[in-house]
Amino acid sequence: MRPLRILAAATAIATGLVAVAPAGPVAAAGFTQVTSFGSNPGNLAMYEYVPAALPADPAVVVALHGCTQTASAYYQNSGWRKYSDRHGFVVVFPEQRTINNSNRCFNWFQLGDIRRGQGEALSIKQMVDRTVAAYGADRSRVYVTGLSAGGGMTAVMLAAYPDVFAGGSVVAGLPYGCAVDLISAFTCMNPGVDRTPAQWAQAVRDAYPGYAGRFPRVAVWHGTADYTVVPRNATELRDQWVGVHGLSTTPTSTGSLPGPTTRETYGSGQVEVYRVHGMGHGTPVDPGTATEQCGATAAYFLDFICSTYYTARFWGLAS
Repeated sequence: MRPLRILAAATAIATGLVAVAPAGPVAAAGFTQVTSFGSNPGNLAMYEYVPAALPADPAVVVALHGCTQTASAYYQNSGWRKYSDRHGFVVVFPEQRTINNSNRCFNWFQLGDIRRGQGEALSIKQMVDRTVAAYGADRSRVYVTGLSAGGGMTAVMLAAYPDVFAGGSVVAGLPYGCAVDLISAFTCMNPGVDRTPAQWAQAVRDAYPGYAGRFPRVAVWHGTADYTVVPRNATELRDQWVGVHGLSTTPTSTGSLPGPTTRETYGSGQVEVYRVHGMGHGTPVDPGTATEQCGATAAYFLDFICSTYYTARFWGLAS
């Protein structure tokens, strides 16, 4: 398994793709590493950001970086700190280790890491459990987002743990179940894989057989000029989650946002798709001090629109 992961990571970067243990002492406000959060079968690192003013029963956001990135880079550039400070929720930043993947890609296509109760997926779930226990967080308000390989792992978490996450936001990512090995991963990235909403939805249901609860709300963000993870994946992600929610692939409404960005709403808001026109592969940010501005430009952080602000609104974390 490990040699395949390393080969996958090296090839990916060449194309540009970017039981809970007792909680330790509660960290002071700020960005800190958490060294004990469970059995950690995926061998990931955990960082968290806790705002200085944390209310009772806070929400939790899990933010997953892309290939070659670190937890610190995602913390510094994505804008999540700004809204954590303003609205009082904890942000968890998992980090991939180079021993697992030489280019720090989360292994969104490895069967041992994308199934419920196994590998990296279980490590991330254990981070959530530790955070809820440490801060008395509201289990009904736990969310996950990520870029590229982190977006693929976001889709994994939503499918494998629909009972844990109330919502997700996949940024330049891929549908769950699209790939199970290196060759299929590249096919998913470019040119993409076309399946019906029913087929995609079945992949999600197979991730947690017998689950009869509510499925998460899902936002999909993608640049129309993304040649690494092609924009077709945004449409396939839409098909997957409208299929899960039993909705039509025809939006109930469309609108325009800065960027320029087109927003499509499906059903009563169970699924939203944001297509950022002219944007390549990365997380859309919009540096500035206005309420709807956030983040800093850097590699794979592109100056178009603050996706973090609109994601926080979509989840109900920001007014």
